[in-house]
Amino acid sequence: MRSPLTILVATMTGTAEMVAQEVQQVLEARGAEVELRMMDGLDAGAFGAGGFFLVCTSTYGFGNVPDNAQELIDSLEASRPDLSNVVYGVIALGDRTYGDTFCHGGTRFDQLLSSLGARRAGEMLQHDASSGELPEEVAPAWALDWVQQTGEPGSDASAADAGGSGQSSQSDRERSE
Repeated sequence: MRSPLTILVATMTGTAEMVAQEVQQVLEARGAEVELRMMDGLDAGAFGAGGFFLVCTSTYGFGNVPDNAQELIDSLEASRPDLSNVVYGVIALGDRTYGDTFCHGGTRFDQLLSSLGARRAGEMLQHDASSGELPEEVAPAWALDWVQQTGEPGSDASAADAGGSGQSSQSDRERSE
């Protein structure tokens, strides 16, 4: 990945931040330029210059985004900016025991960004807290694969593979079943 990647983090307990830091370390070790930003105080302008983004978010309460992401969500919904110059991925943390709201924080970001014209690369990582796998161990491997699916110059994926129909890892498929 030659262009900088911005990881936007929404968290209540710090788990999503820890996951994002692990992803950042792995990608930087592979030569990527990565900026990690907490969503606190961010608005739609965070996407203003376009580029590559990775949203790393937990799900809180009854399927809500964490408190530090609410201002960004509200700003995006109110201003409805054209995000056609944004390529993004989502790491969603949740727990399947919550049924219909499993990983809803990440799903909400995915649906909103897509509705604003942003293009998701690859499949969303939906980590299940009750799976026995630690998200900070699963997410870095997923992120390395995701970078290949961004269609970014210097990656192995073509732009045609970047629209979400690209390959996903076996653990991604198992979690979605």
